[in-house]
Amino acid sequence: MKYGLIAEKVSHSFSAEIHNKLFGYEYELKSISKDDFDAFMRHKDFSGINVTIPYKQQVVPYLDNIHEMAKEIGAVNTVVNRDGKLYGYNTDVMGMIALIKRNGIELKGKKVLVLGGGGTSKTAYYVAKQLNCDSVYRVSRTGKDNCITYENALNEHIDAEVIINTTPVGMYPEIGVSPIDIACFKNLCAVVDVVYNPLRTKLVCDAISRGIKAVGGLYMLVAQAAFAAELFIGKTVDVNKIEEIYRELYLSKENIVLIGMPGSGKTATCRNISKLTDKKLIDTDDYITETIGLEPCQIICISGEPAFRKIESEVIKTISSSQGCVISTGGGAVLVKENVDLLKENGRIYFIDRPLEDIKATKKRPLTSNKENLLKRYNERYDIYCNSCNVRFVPVDGAELNARTVLEDFNENSCN
Repeated sequence: MKYGLIAEKVSHSFSAEIHNKLFGYEYELKSISKDDFDAFMRHKDFSGINVTIPYKQQVVPYLDNIHEMAKEIGAVNTVVNRDGKLYGYNTDVMGMIALIKRNGIELKGKKVLVLGGGGTSKTAYYVAKQLNCDSVYRVSRTGKDNCITYENALNEHIDAEVIINTTPVGMYPEIGVSPIDIACFKNLCAVVDVVYNPLRTKLVCDAISRGIKAVGGLYMLVAQAAFAAELFIGKTVDVNKIEEIYRELYLSKENIVLIGMPGSGKTATCRNISKLTDKKLIDTDDYITETIGLEPCQIICISGEPAFRKIESEVIKTISSSQGCVISTGGGAVLVKENVDLLKENGRIYFIDRPLEDIKATKKRPLTSNKENLLKRYNERYDIYCNSCNVRFVPVDGAELNARTVLEDFNENSCN
């Protein structure tokens, strides 16, 4: 290959899309096993490559020249082949600094914990020092290579003010998990996660739910790719181009999720959003019917609501890892907090707050089959809808108008 990314697993990567948007050259994603890594590096059949997990440190012995910053860190993520000689760089540093500064996160005078013991953790340690933190500790399961253990972090460093995650915990496809419980860090004011798929990991979502500034790694990915591309072909990338690609990529990857009462117009609005954006439409009730062979009302009547909620949660866990979709949820999906948490990792959630008097009871929905049951469900769920959404809006007549209302907010505020 001429340009590309090498890693043990690359299926989750957005790098090819980014490099294509930067300069339009062909960029290949190449999975390389640990057994094949040595032969690949010795063959040198590339002009420029990016390197990620688990090869950022392993690549160093194959290089003829290492940039001083990369040498100090001990990790390389960009390699350029110049007349058969390999030159190593670390563009993750500039990418991480750009991410932190763009989001107004201050490390100066702060105590920082860096989660992870690999090459990216060394980059984060270096960045924290460069941004004048008060102290910084790398945290790993084993405590080797100048790291402390998670047990030590939780026993002695709960006064940490910033956490930077460089582990793959929470990364697609294993979403919904976090490398550490941040509840005990009472002084925590910021969380940075280098994982970019999902857009917001559980760690990031947990921090946001506590009012802590938190950000995922997509902007860092775009920025470091731009700096790598400059090394590949010798052209400068304007910072406005980085922002443009980041916003375009974010908007294309984030799901639009609608919640609300049965009969509030979620499905019709989602269909119109899908038509206007070409985002794939996923209706959780339809997905259940296609998967189980029974409609939700049949499952509830035969097996009861708890059995249905279990099936619904399994479906939401599957679809929440999707990206670039429009998702219409069942009226009671928000009753299980884990459902909402998972949907937020890749989605912006909109509550269609249709007035109760405009919602009709129907026998097709056994839980809201009459006015009494409808009122009961509405009162049980209303506060949950409000607390679960990013945006609440009162719909008007016309599903397309409602779709455009959602899209106006989404296009303006999704990346902010």
